[in-house]
Amino acid sequence: MGDKTTVVSSDGFELDAWLALPEGTPKGGVLVIQEIFGVNAHIREVVDGYAADGYAALAPALFDRAERDVELGYEGDDFGKGAGLAFNELKMPTTIRDLMASVEVLAHYGNVGAVGYCYGGLMAYLSACNIDSLSCSVGYYGGGIANQLAQRPRIPLMLHFGEQDAHIPMADVEKIKEVIPDAFVHTYDADHGFNCNHRASYSEPAARQAKARTLAFFATHIG
Repeated sequence: MGDKTTVVSSDGFELDAWLALPEGTPKGGVLVIQEIFGVNAHIREVVDGYAADGYAALAPALFDRAERDVELGYEGDDFGKGAGLAFNELKMPTTIRDLMASVEVLAHYGNVGAVGYCYGGLMAYLSACNIDSLSCSVGYYGGGIANQLAQRPRIPLMLHFGEQDAHIPMADVEKIKEVIPDAFVHTYDADHGFNCNHRASYSEPAARQAKARTLAFFATHIG
């Protein structure tokens, strides 16, 4: 359904991206923010899925600033490489700028919401704090959000967490709920990465329920 395209950031840098359009008129746009594993097969499937749900969906290849054509798996050294690219090679202000440029592309299709996974879940939170052109934002198991609460979301926010996630303690989730009481925070009997059917931690019931909640949220705030 989708195909490769290009996003031009405000400094002229060109990022690859995966864009998928629905049949008929889009309800709006969905910015899909990658995991630390790049815009790999799973993220492309997520983009295609939101297009099937009626949205124009786009996933920018945020790692292009450091290394192009990054598509990692979930075993061996891939985690370390992806984490290094995300947190050591990229600069947060530049990544926000690239996400803003991606929102501008999607704005041609109507209101735009964001959804991010893992590293993208953190970036979905920071996008909610820094990108006013978004209508709403959804984060899945975004590690490190509890350390970013000095920044507050300026748009409606929904967050999904796995109760068995060793990377994100439930104490952090409770802190988020306390500091941002207006956020819609959901937890599931699942592990980190529960939305990804390419991983051993995939949980079909949790993924299905989280997607239903996300789509209802998007219907309210995007269209």
